[in-house]
Amino acid sequence: MRDGILIGEGVILDARPASFATRTLGALLDLLAVGVLTLLIILALFGALDQVDPGYAPVIFIVLAVTIMVVIPTTVETLTRGRSLGKLATGTRIVRDDGGPVRFRHAFIRALVGVGELWLTLGSVALITSLSNDKGKRLGDIAAGTYAIRIRGGRPTLAPISMPPYLASWATHADMRRLPDGLALAARQFLARADRLNPASRVRLGRELAGQMERYVAPGPPPGTPPEIFLVAVLAERRNRDWVTARRGHAAEGEQAAMLHRLPYSIPDPSQ
Repeated sequence: MRDGILIGEGVILDARPASFATRTLGALLDLLAVGVLTLLIILALFGALDQVDPGYAPVIFIVLAVTIMVVIPTTVETLTRGRSLGKLATGTRIVRDDGGPVRFRHAFIRALVGVGELWLTLGSVALITSLSNDKGKRLGDIAAGTYAIRIRGGRPTLAPISMPPYLASWATHADMRRLPDGLALAARQFLARADRLNPASRVRLGRELAGQMERYVAPGPPPGTPPEIFLVAVLAERRNRDWVTARRGHAAEGEQAAMLHRLPYSIPDPSQ
Protein backbone atom coordinates (compact mmCIF):
# COMPACT_ATOMS: atom_id res chain seq x y z
CA MET A 1 0.00 0.00 0.00
CA ARG A 2 1.53 3.32 -1.07
CA ASP A 3 -0.88 5.74 0.55
CA GLY A 4 0.76 5.84 3.97
CA ILE A 5 1.02 3.93 7.22
CA LEU A 6 -1.97 1.66 7.70
CA ILE A 7 -3.37 0.31 10.94
CA GLY A 8 -6.71 -1.15 11.86
CA GLU A 9 -9.41 -0.84 9.22
CA GLY A 10 -7.17 0.49 6.47
CA VAL A 11 -6.51 3.70 8.41
CA ILE A 12 -3.88 6.03 6.95
CA LEU A 13 -1.80 7.86 9.55
CA ASP A 14 0.88 9.40 7.35
CA ALA A 15 -1.14 11.44 4.84
CA ARG A 16 -0.77 15.02 3.63
CA PRO A 17 -3.75 17.14 2.53
CA ALA A 18 -3.71 17.79 -1.21
CA SER A 19 -2.87 21.31 -2.36
CA PHE A 20 -5.53 23.65 -3.67
CA ALA A 21 -4.13 23.56 -7.22
CA THR A 22 -4.11 19.77 -7.25
CA ARG A 23 -7.68 19.55 -5.96
CA THR A 24 -8.85 22.11 -8.51
CA LEU A 25 -7.21 20.25 -11.39
CA GLY A 26 -8.75 16.97 -10.23
CA ALA A 27 -12.19 18.60 -9.98
CA LEU A 28 -11.90 20.02 -13.50
CA LEU A 29 -10.94 16.61 -14.87
CA ASP A 30 -13.89 15.04 -13.05
CA LEU A 31 -16.18 17.72 -14.49
CA LEU A 32 -14.88 16.99 -17.97
CA ALA A 33 -15.47 13.27 -17.49
CA VAL A 34 -19.01 13.92 -16.23
CA GLY A 35 -19.67 16.22 -19.20
CA VAL A 36 -18.58 13.55 -21.67
CA LEU A 37 -20.70 10.95 -19.89
CA THR A 38 -23.70 13.30 -19.88
CA LEU A 39 -23.35 13.87 -23.61
CA LEU A 40 -23.25 10.12 -24.22
CA ILE A 41 -26.38 9.61 -22.09
CA ILE A 42 -28.24 12.37 -23.94
CA LEU A 43 -27.26 10.94 -27.33
CA ALA A 44 -28.40 7.49 -26.19
CA LEU A 45 -31.78 8.88 -25.08
CA PHE A 46 -32.24 11.25 -28.00
CA GLY A 47 -33.94 8.72 -30.22
CA ALA A 48 -36.18 7.43 -27.45
CA LEU A 49 -37.36 10.88 -26.38
CA ASP A 50 -39.36 11.31 -29.61
CA GLN A 51 -41.62 8.48 -28.52
CA VAL A 52 -42.15 9.79 -24.96
CA ASP A 53 -45.08 11.96 -23.92
CA PRO A 54 -43.86 15.60 -23.53
CA GLY A 55 -45.52 15.64 -20.12
CA TYR A 56 -42.83 13.31 -18.84
CA ALA A 57 -40.04 15.66 -19.89
CA PRO A 58 -39.67 17.30 -16.41
CA VAL A 59 -39.48 13.87 -14.78
CA ILE A 60 -36.84 12.70 -17.24
CA PHE A 61 -34.87 15.89 -16.66
CA ILE A 62 -34.95 15.45 -12.88
CA VAL A 63 -33.92 11.79 -13.11
CA LEU A 64 -31.07 12.70 -15.47
CA ALA A 65 -29.91 15.54 -13.20
CA VAL A 66 -29.97 13.35 -10.08
CA THR A 67 -28.07 10.63 -11.91
CA ILE A 68 -25.36 13.03 -13.08
CA MET A 69 -24.99 15.06 -9.88
CA VAL A 70 -25.53 12.41 -7.20
CA VAL A 71 -25.72 8.82 -8.42
CA ILE A 72 -22.62 8.78 -10.63
CA PRO A 73 -20.26 10.59 -8.18
CA THR A 74 -21.49 8.47 -5.28
CA THR A 75 -21.06 5.22 -7.20
CA VAL A 76 -17.59 6.12 -8.47
CA GLU A 77 -16.23 7.22 -5.08
CA THR A 78 -17.75 4.22 -3.31
CA LEU A 79 -16.38 1.65 -5.74
CA THR A 80 -12.93 3.26 -6.00
CA ARG A 81 -12.68 4.12 -2.29
CA GLY A 82 -12.32 7.83 -2.98
CA ARG A 83 -10.45 7.84 -6.28
CA SER A 84 -12.36 9.27 -9.21
CA LEU A 85 -10.82 9.70 -12.66
CA GLY A 86 -9.60 13.20 -11.88
CA LYS A 87 -8.16 12.19 -8.52
CA LEU A 88 -6.46 9.20 -10.09
CA ALA A 89 -4.82 11.47 -12.66
CA THR A 90 -3.66 14.01 -10.05
CA GLY A 91 -2.52 11.47 -7.47
CA THR A 92 -5.08 12.40 -4.83
CA ARG A 93 -7.69 10.50 -2.88
CA ILE A 94 -10.66 11.24 -0.63
CA VAL A 95 -10.33 9.70 2.85
CA ARG A 96 -12.14 9.99 6.18
CA ASP A 97 -10.88 12.38 8.83
CA ASP A 98 -9.21 9.42 10.57
CA GLY A 99 -7.47 8.48 7.32
CA GLY A 100 -9.68 5.48 6.56
CA PRO A 101 -11.26 4.76 3.17
CA VAL A 102 -14.58 6.42 2.38
CA ARG A 103 -17.75 4.36 2.17
CA PHE A 104 -21.16 4.85 0.59
CA ARG A 105 -22.37 7.17 3.35
CA HIS A 106 -19.43 9.55 2.94
CA ALA A 107 -19.62 9.54 -0.86
CA PHE A 108 -23.38 10.11 -0.80
CA ILE A 109 -23.16 13.07 1.60
CA ARG A 110 -20.36 14.63 -0.47
CA ALA A 111 -22.38 14.28 -3.67
CA LEU A 112 -25.62 15.49 -2.08
CA VAL A 113 -24.06 18.62 -0.59
CA GLY A 114 -22.18 19.11 -3.85
CA VAL A 115 -25.46 19.72 -5.66
CA GLY A 116 -25.70 23.05 -3.90
CA GLU A 117 -22.09 24.09 -3.47
CA LEU A 118 -20.79 22.82 -6.82
CA TRP A 119 -23.60 22.71 -9.36
CA LEU A 120 -26.11 25.37 -8.27
CA THR A 121 -23.44 27.94 -7.33
CA LEU A 122 -20.96 26.97 -10.09
CA GLY A 123 -18.42 25.93 -7.48
CA SER A 124 -18.11 29.36 -5.85
CA VAL A 125 -19.19 28.16 -2.39
CA ALA A 126 -16.82 25.18 -2.58
CA LEU A 127 -13.98 27.49 -3.66
CA ILE A 128 -14.46 29.89 -0.75
CA THR A 129 -14.86 27.10 1.81
CA SER A 130 -11.84 25.22 0.53
CA LEU A 131 -9.59 28.27 0.67
CA SER A 132 -10.64 29.04 4.24
CA ASN A 133 -10.12 25.49 5.57
CA ASP A 134 -6.68 24.30 6.68
CA LYS A 135 -7.25 20.90 5.02
CA GLY A 136 -8.90 22.34 1.93
CA LYS A 137 -12.31 20.91 2.80
CA ARG A 138 -15.44 21.99 1.01
CA LEU A 139 -18.87 21.87 2.67
CA GLY A 140 -19.44 18.31 1.48
CA ASP A 141 -16.20 17.22 3.16
CA ILE A 142 -17.12 18.97 6.39
CA ALA A 143 -20.53 17.31 6.45
CA ALA A 144 -19.17 13.87 5.52
CA GLY A 145 -16.03 14.04 7.67
CA THR A 146 -13.62 13.63 4.76
CA TYR A 147 -10.76 15.45 3.03
CA ALA A 148 -8.44 15.04 0.03
CA ILE A 149 -4.92 13.72 0.51
CA ARG A 150 -1.89 13.66 -1.74
CA ILE A 151 -0.68 10.14 -2.47
CA ARG A 152 3.06 9.69 -2.74
CA GLY A 153 4.40 8.17 -5.93
CA GLY A 154 6.61 5.11 -5.95
CA ARG A 155 7.06 2.40 -3.37
CA PRO A 156 8.59 3.55 -0.10
CA THR A 157 11.86 2.03 0.99
CA LEU A 158 11.40 -0.06 4.10
CA ALA A 159 13.94 0.16 6.87
CA PRO A 160 16.37 -2.77 7.16
CA ILE A 161 15.50 -5.11 10.00
CA SER A 162 18.27 -6.49 12.23
CA MET A 163 17.92 -8.26 15.57
CA PRO A 164 18.78 -6.11 18.62
CA PRO A 165 21.69 -8.05 20.26
CA TYR A 166 20.30 -7.96 23.82
CA LEU A 167 16.96 -9.42 22.65
CA ALA A 168 18.43 -12.22 20.51
CA SER A 169 18.28 -14.84 23.28
CA TRP A 170 14.71 -13.93 24.26
CA ALA A 171 13.52 -13.93 20.65
CA THR A 172 15.10 -17.31 19.93
CA HIS A 173 13.23 -19.02 22.78
CA ALA A 174 9.96 -17.06 22.51
CA ASP A 175 6.84 -18.69 21.12
CA MET A 176 5.79 -16.54 18.15
CA ARG A 177 2.64 -17.23 16.21
CA ARG A 178 2.31 -16.15 12.61
CA LEU A 179 1.60 -12.41 12.42
CA PRO A 180 -1.36 -11.16 10.38
CA ASP A 181 -0.15 -9.70 7.09
CA GLY A 182 -1.72 -6.33 7.83
CA LEU A 183 -0.05 -6.05 11.23
CA ALA A 184 3.37 -7.06 9.91
CA LEU A 185 3.10 -4.56 7.06
CA ALA A 186 1.96 -1.78 9.38
CA ALA A 187 4.94 -2.43 11.67
CA ARG A 188 7.39 -2.41 8.74
CA GLN A 189 5.98 0.84 7.39
CA PHE A 190 5.98 2.42 10.83
CA LEU A 191 9.64 1.57 11.41
CA ALA A 192 10.55 2.90 7.97
CA ARG A 193 8.97 6.30 8.70
CA ALA A 194 9.31 6.56 12.46
CA ASP A 195 11.94 9.31 12.31
CA ARG A 196 9.64 11.45 10.15
CA LEU A 197 6.57 11.21 12.38
CA ASN A 198 5.48 13.69 15.00
CA PRO A 199 7.10 12.57 18.30
CA ALA A 200 3.76 12.19 20.08
CA SER A 201 2.28 10.26 17.16
CA ARG A 202 5.40 8.11 16.98
CA VAL A 203 5.13 7.10 20.64
CA ARG A 204 1.39 6.48 20.42
CA LEU A 205 1.57 4.43 17.24
CA GLY A 206 4.58 2.45 18.47
CA ARG A 207 2.77 1.48 21.66
CA GLU A 208 -0.38 0.57 19.75
CA LEU A 209 1.44 -1.67 17.27
CA ALA A 210 3.52 -3.27 20.04
CA GLY A 211 0.36 -3.99 22.03
CA GLN A 212 -1.22 -5.69 19.03
CA MET A 213 1.90 -7.70 18.25
CA GLU A 214 2.43 -8.79 21.87
CA ARG A 215 -0.72 -10.90 21.64
CA TYR A 216 1.13 -13.19 19.22
CA VAL A 217 4.30 -13.55 21.35
CA ALA A 218 4.84 -15.48 24.59
CA PRO A 219 6.49 -14.69 26.87
CA GLY A 220 6.51 -10.96 26.37
CA PRO A 221 9.72 -8.96 25.96
CA PRO A 222 11.92 -8.18 28.95
CA PRO A 223 10.57 -5.35 31.14
CA GLY A 224 11.57 -1.92 29.94
CA THR A 225 11.92 -2.89 26.27
CA PRO A 226 10.97 0.09 24.06
CA PRO A 227 8.04 -0.63 21.77
CA GLU A 228 10.02 0.07 18.58
CA ILE A 229 12.83 -2.28 19.63
CA PHE A 230 10.26 -4.96 20.41
CA LEU A 231 8.75 -4.56 16.93
CA VAL A 232 12.18 -4.84 15.32
CA ALA A 233 13.03 -7.97 17.32
CA VAL A 234 9.77 -9.75 16.47
CA LEU A 235 9.98 -8.92 12.77
CA ALA A 236 13.63 -10.00 12.60
CA GLU A 237 12.93 -13.30 14.39
CA ARG A 238 9.89 -14.04 12.23
CA ARG A 239 11.97 -13.37 9.13
CA ASN A 240 14.73 -15.67 10.35
CA ARG A 241 12.29 -18.46 11.19
CA ASP A 242 10.53 -18.12 7.86
CA TRP A 243 13.89 -18.34 6.11
CA VAL A 244 14.82 -21.51 8.01
CA THR A 245 11.44 -23.03 7.26
CA ALA A 246 11.83 -22.20 3.58
CA ARG A 247 15.29 -23.82 3.48
CA ARG A 248 13.97 -26.97 5.10
CA GLY A 249 11.13 -27.07 2.61
CA HIS A 250 13.51 -26.80 -0.33
CA ALA A 251 15.70 -29.53 1.12
CA ALA A 252 12.71 -31.82 1.60
CA GLU A 253 11.57 -31.17 -1.96
CA GLY A 254 15.04 -32.07 -3.21
CA GLU A 255 15.03 -35.37 -1.29
CA GLN A 256 11.57 -36.26 -2.58
CA ALA A 257 12.60 -35.48 -6.15
CA ALA A 258 15.66 -37.71 -5.79
CA MET A 259 13.53 -40.57 -4.46
CA LEU A 260 11.05 -40.25 -7.32
CA HIS A 261 13.84 -40.49 -9.89
CA ARG A 262 15.41 -43.60 -8.37
CA LEU A 263 14.96 -46.93 -10.10
CA PRO A 264 12.77 -49.54 -8.37
CA TYR A 265 14.34 -51.65 -5.65
CA SER A 266 16.63 -54.53 -6.80
CA ILE A 267 17.17 -53.01 -10.26
CA PRO A 268 20.77 -51.87 -10.61
CA ASP A 269 21.33 -48.20 -11.37
CA PRO A 270 23.90 -47.74 -14.16
CA SER A 271 24.95 -44.41 -12.75
CA GLN A 272 26.15 -45.97 -9.51
